[in-house]
Amino acid sequence: MASLKDLRNRISSVKSTQKITSAMKMVAAAKLRRAQEQAEASRPYAERMDRMLGSLAASVAGKAGAPALLAGSGKDDVHLIIVGTADRGLCGGFNSSIARESRNQINALKAAGKTVKVLCVGRKGRDQLRREFSDLIIDTIEDIAKPALKFDSAHEISERVIAMFEAGEIDVCTIVYAEFKSVISQIVTTQQLIPFVASAKDEGDAKADTNNDKLVYDYEPEEEKILADLLPRNLAVQIFKALLENNASEQGARMSAMDNATRNAGEMIGNLNRIYNRTRQAVITNELIEIISAKEAM
Repeated sequence: MASLKDLRNRISSVKSTQKITSAMKMVAAAKLRRAQEQAEASRPYAERMDRMLGSLAASVAGKAGAPALLAGSGKDDVHLIIVGTADRGLCGGFNSSIARESRNQINALKAAGKTVKVLCVGRKGRDQLRREFSDLIIDTIEDIAKPALKFDSAHEISERVIAMFEAGEIDVCTIVYAEFKSVISQIVTTQQLIPFVASAKDEGDAKADTNNDKLVYDYEPEEEKILADLLPRNLAVQIFKALLENNASEQGARMSAMDNATRNAGEMIGNLNRIYNRTRQAVITNELIEIISAKEAM
């Protein structure tokens, strides 16, 4: 049985931990509000741009002058997977769920005989994947959200990916991130960036627009030139949206995890206090018995 001193020290330690987790919860809540606003503000533009490009791509697909980012390299031998995670832990299963999906993607591609390269955006993704795939990780981008997450960071990543694609180093590029739904719900999402593929929702919207709208549009310049200019920009926009979603998901997951940790610490303090009181009562009872026994012996 632990002594009273040990129990007091343990209660004090848990109280200190509770104060830390409570403070971290409040910090995450403050960051979450801004991160959520940014993520929600980016969705309409990114989705509309993706939808517009999907409509343009449908009219250009199969033509000889189609841009490379749309038509692809003609093969899918080398895949680049961008893994978006956090640089820090203490956010529940946020990092683990993204790493798990990335691991599944890598294993499926390797089983199909494909060559895989991994670009980690966030330290935790690298830490979890390098145990199995250290030879596949080409680089790690850390502290991308410090002091604030900006479009320039996503633009730099997109330029690097495009340079790899144009150099023939990759054929397909996919990003894995967590889409923010709520504080307790973050959906791990996989999105193909190269070659460009409109989402199922965007394709349905484009077909609905085509069926409902009988007007014929003339483009100036041609669709191929418009796509050649907009596809690289859309790549940066989609990466930026994914990073914003990831940032909001991270703060939501951390807020939820720290809230659970704070409540668990409170329950542990209550249990330790009960054990302390019982132990203290047992010690006092033993001392009284010893005094009474000694008096009777005298």
